[in-house]
Amino acid sequence: MAPAVCRAGILAALRSLKLAGAAVGIVITASHNPVGDNGVKIADPDGGMMAQHWEPFADALANAPDPDALLQLVLQFVKDEGIPLGGHHRAQVLLGRDTRPTGGYLLGAALQGINAVVGSHAIDMGILTTPQLHWMVRCKNKGIKASESDYFTQLINSFRRMLELVPKDKGGDELAKKLIVDGANGIGGVKLEQIKAELSGLDIIVRNSGKEGEGILNHMCGADFVQKERVTPHGFSSEDLGVRCASLDGDADRLVYFRMSSASDNKVDLVDGDKILSLFALFIREQLDIINKNGSQVNKSLPARLGIVQTAYANGASTQFLKNLGLEVVFTPTGVKYLHKKALEYDIGIYFEANGHGTVVFSEDFISQLESLSNELSQAANGSAQYHAAMRLMAASQLINQAVGDALSGLLLVEAILQYKGWSFQNWCELYSDLPSRQLKVKVIDRSSIVTTDAETKVSQPSSLQELIDKETANYTHGRCFVRPSGTEDVVRVYAEASTQVEADSLAKSVARHVEHLLG
Repeated sequence: MAPAVCRAGILAALRSLKLAGAAVGIVITASHNPVGDNGVKIADPDGGMMAQHWEPFADALANAPDPDALLQLVLQFVKDEGIPLGGHHRAQVLLGRDTRPTGGYLLGAALQGINAVVGSHAIDMGILTTPQLHWMVRCKNKGIKASESDYFTQLINSFRRMLELVPKDKGGDELAKKLIVDGANGIGGVKLEQIKAELSGLDIIVRNSGKEGEGILNHMCGADFVQKERVTPHGFSSEDLGVRCASLDGDADRLVYFRMSSASDNKVDLVDGDKILSLFALFIREQLDIINKNGSQVNKSLPARLGIVQTAYANGASTQFLKNLGLEVVFTPTGVKYLHKKALEYDIGIYFEANGHGTVVFSEDFISQLESLSNELSQAANGSAQYHAAMRLMAASQLINQAVGDALSGLLLVEAILQYKGWSFQNWCELYSDLPSRQLKVKVIDRSSIVTTDAETKVSQPSSLQELIDKETANYTHGRCFVRPSGTEDVVRVYAEASTQVEADSLAKSVARHVEHLLG
């Protein structure tokens, strides 16, 4: 693992030099994977994932067979890209790691790679969540204070502001303010413990917080475990029945909510990324409506293009709910890099995967208009509904981590919105009912023989397969099915939805048989 991380250090330093010394980030983490695993994530200057056109070079770098081949590869890439080695600019790389025991050792390997590039400067930001490091990179390149304390200050202050803007007749009872958080025995639990005392208006209990003896990172706990298994994580009991709970993943870039549904077993009512997205979309749409409805009276409207970005894996019921609100819903291929890029095309873009990874992004132009409107309204009508709606949007834009999915900032935005609406967990669950679904994998000889289009929702090759899928789907109420090749193994993934679990299972199996017959 160390050689791969060292090469990632070289990559990050070169990326920074290519971009005139802009800060780039490296996080040593394996996210929701077991504690024995480790890996590396790279943050581009905007705080997002590394630019896609550098991915082939990253792959080649990781697979270079020996030091000589590595050196030749780097020198050729530097020449092709026109990267100035030893020039006027110095590379800046911010480093972070999660709580895994191998993190410190691998951090040293990353430093070795960074220092191998002439004129590079590394800054160790400490033990962090992945989203914290992404946020720091984004802020540093904007010329904003970018320490961990600055991150916490922004979260706490914007959360407080959101609560101050909750209408007097809302806010719920004391029980509604109680929240139990499964920290996956990872860095997210550690950070939440640090700040929970300052989150007035919210009673947070952290389980699987990463303390000695509490459990193992991501083992029987964490957002990935809860979302896939739909059972309570380690450390929860029947005493938690009916209490609102949330679960972070190992590096705190995923968030799901749940509630124990019965004292007799450990099954849960799950609120996944689709329903978190729906809550955010409903809230933002509501604030825009308040501004524009009241704005016509004082000639102060705020035109904004609000876009919802999903993948084909989003539950069909969530998509229908969002469309029924009159929202623009678009689809991208599977993967956060595609979702985030599409969301940036809107004044306000919201994306989430069902696994709980997602965020809200606000264009700089929209924020500028919102600030101007807020300033005008503060002088004209400080107590108006329109002013309060504008201030809520402003606070939300500062609370959510716009660089990348962030379980901590996402959790605080969820809690603020639930209090604003005066909603219980049950109210949230009842936004819509998920359609039953089934996912299957079919082994094939060559996964590249299947080609998809329309954001992976249709098959273009072999053409006969899409006809068969359409024919099968037509036999089921609310039927929907798509297939796509795996990105990592010779299998084709099948996803099916229908009005009942039996029908979803049947549809998935029928389509899987067609895939096997044509490609197996």
